[in-house]
Amino acid sequence: MSEDLNTNRGEAVQDAPTPVGIDELLERVRAGYDRIGPPEAAAAAEAGALLVDIRYAALRDRDGLIPGALVVERNELEWRLDPRGSHRAAEAVGHDLRIVVICNEGYASSLAVASLRQLGLHRATDLIGGFQAWRAGGLPVTSAATST
Repeated sequence: MSEDLNTNRGEAVQDAPTPVGIDELLERVRAGYDRIGPPEAAAAAEAGALLVDIRYAALRDRDGLIPGALVVERNELEWRLDPRGSHRAAEAVGHDLRIVVICNEGYASSLAVASLRQLGLHRATDLIGGFQAWRAGGLPVTSAATST
């Protein structure tokens, strides 16, 4: 009977990884790349970086949009930015593309960057403080109604 507890259809079950909390996971993920603040993100966009807004529609409607940012909701991000993917956005031109991921406050974007980096998008980073930091920094924002 004890053998049955350690097998799954005749194969040995491997030990599950030790769980980590979200704060530790964020710390680990963020240690792998340099995050940037709003002025650096604006400068990166001026230099050709792709700003990618992953906030959901209600937040975009409420708070507005960053002019020129590509809107890709989080659940579609990998499919839209994978340069080799069949559902890629026209902007997903190669693995060397500089991407700045923007969420509402800079948390979900960090996890999104980890996923993009696993796809080979080695220049992906995120905006510290997210959209809220961009807006608080006095950088351009348009209303969602005027952008559609």
